[in-house]
Amino acid sequence: KSIYVSNGAPWGKWGNTHFCPEDTIARGFNLLVERPQGGSDDTAVNGIELYCAKANSTEKLATISSTKGSWGEWTGERWCPKYAFLVSFALKVEQPYGNGDNTAANNILFLCSDFTVLEGWGTLWGHWGRLSDPCKSGINGITTKVESPQGWTGDDTALNDVKMECKTR
Repeated sequence: KSIYVSNGAPWGKWGNTHFCPEDTIARGFNLLVERPQGGSDDTAVNGIELYCAKANSTEKLATISSTKGSWGEWTGERWCPKYAFLVSFALKVEQPYGNGDNTAANNILFLCSDFTVLEGWGTLWGHWGRLSDPCKSGINGITTKVESPQGWTGDDTALNDVKMECKTR
């Protein structure tokens, strides 16, 4: 089953879905973020990686991601506490406002199975939407919607929306 949020931005195309290996679950994540550019074109969040591990281990067995934008730096790993895993997420999104500098997704937060909240190191624009439905047995896949580069005169937004896949028992 897929879980969604309702506040994603409209631009871009959905990429391919990538899953954690069998017997692993998403327990951590990292965000690819372009810091504020001053007078230049801002894109904010460009990509999301999920870290797959066995439920009782913090050893990273796989890193999965879907489509990514072209800008930014990885901001640092965030992990659920021991034995906990990612179950739900929310996106901070700047809604479209015409011909200005749109950024679309600015941050993500995840809820862990022990109710720990992990907020990404994103940027300041936009507003948080509601938490997605939970994946009771955990998240094990990701799909991202990313706008391709718009050229010198275009307004780039990079990552616009995300959906996660639930592990089936």
